[in-house]
Amino acid sequence: MDLLDKPQDGQAPDKPGGSSPTGSPGGSSSSSAEHNASYTIDSDISISDKEYTSTSSAQNALLITGGTVELNNITVNKTGDDSGDDSDFYGYNAAIFATGGSNVKITNSKIDTSGSHANAVFSYSNASIDIDNSVIYTKSNNSGGIMVTGGGSISTNNITVTTEGNSSAAIRSDRGGGTIYTKDGVFTTSGTGSPAIYSTANITTDGSKLISTSSEGVVIEGKNSATLNNTKLEATNNTLNGNSETYKTIFIYQSMSGDASIGTGDFVANDSEIITNKGDHFFVTNTSATITLSNTIFTQNDTSGAFLRAQSGKWGNSGSNGGSVALTAKSQEIIGDIIIDKISSLSMDAIYSYIKTSFQGEGTITLNLSSDSILVLSGDSNISTLNNDQSDNSNIYANGHKLFVNGEEISINQAEAPESFLSQKVNSTTTSTVITSSGNDSGFPTWGIISIIGVFIAIFVVLLFIMLHRNKNKPADKLPEMPPSTPSESNTPDVFSSNPPQAN
Repeated sequence: MDLLDKPQDGQAPDKPGGSSPTGSPGGSSSSSAEHNASYTIDSDISISDKEYTSTSSAQNALLITGGTVELNNITVNKTGDDSGDDSDFYGYNAAIFATGGSNVKITNSKIDTSGSHANAVFSYSNASIDIDNSVIYTKSNNSGGIMVTGGGSISTNNITVTTEGNSSAAIRSDRGGGTIYTKDGVFTTSGTGSPAIYSTANITTDGSKLISTSSEGVVIEGKNSATLNNTKLEATNNTLNGNSETYKTIFIYQSMSGDASIGTGDFVANDSEIITNKGDHFFVTNTSATITLSNTIFTQNDTSGAFLRAQSGKWGNSGSNGGSVALTAKSQEIIGDIIIDKISSLSMDAIYSYIKTSFQGEGTITLNLSSDSILVLSGDSNISTLNNDQSDNSNIYANGHKLFVNGEEISINQAEAPESFLSQKVNSTTTSTVITSSGNDSGFPTWGIISIIGVFIAIFVVLLFIMLHRNKNKPADKLPEMPPSTPSESNTPDVFSSNPPQAN
């Protein structure tokens, strides 16, 4: 289930068959019913230039139950609505469903679905699917782009995924989890409760672009992970759904629905760019979370949005459903408020990083600051413990504010606060641009533009010198010789004569 479908009473629903899920990573998932399919493959085969279609409810257009299968330049169209957990957990209405340890390779293909609960490409039960240079499009609710459950895996290269429905993550997982790896892809969602990534699995993006125009950008549920390497994420979470009370881009939580094991959610961003158009960059509730950031540029376009908020919400048991966060920043710039409520906690390690923030809330906050890091206060701040490698706290700048540690104000640097010393750079293969904190938006570094201009100037000077040199050495043209004439022979005035002709 995605966020729209999570129960609001904090209790886990029974899975199909009546038994509750066990505690394996990502929950557990097993299916007892048989799949119905328009076309079935159960052994090694290579297929090109074929179309697969299903118009019935609870039917796969293409079911793969075994073997090594290569599919090139195929078209898959899936219509027909379905409902319930069978399609979300076990892919009964998916366009392409792979199971039974099958190995599937899809290249140069197009997969479309327009029915509800019609996920496009679904890997289950240790099946493995590789997708290259393909386009995926889903139009209805509960219809993810690529999806794993029950230990399936999907790897993609240079694919485009677009989903329009609610609860339809472009990169989707559910009970039983699995593994997803994407490289150089574009993943876009527009529905409510449809983040670019919904992780009850281990999901990694590399050189990809993630866009959510209504929902969160990334959601991690329970003991699962999402890692962004050289990835651009942009989210505009302008619609709340289910139990959500806050707008955010990266959401780490435990729903207690049974879809994900209880444990630490793990988010990592390296050499990436994260843009928040509404709400907080991070929100953590009813779980523990690790957040590891390195050389990632954050842009906050909501003046009321915090960098990090950990607090209680509507999931879990009131009074014990806060967020416990371990945040590590390496070569990282962090700007924005950090808000930790009284039943939440934060342990923050800053290594060669620039932080401009105010620590707010009544929660437990431990700050470990390296001597080559800088902290600039943007408001009066309260923390529980400070471990600063710079013993005189000269790397903490008051900026007109006070820092309290365990209730006591401490002495910090009153000098003018410096700007960030970091020159962060992101080489994004998805946007073909270089993003720098002191560069330009033209897709070319400033030094490169200056070098090109210099070359053109040098060429112009050389050409000008050659032209002048040639003109200097060229013999002057002689005036044509004129035949001799006398004034009586012509009435034309002699313009060179000092005596002009007299009027008659």
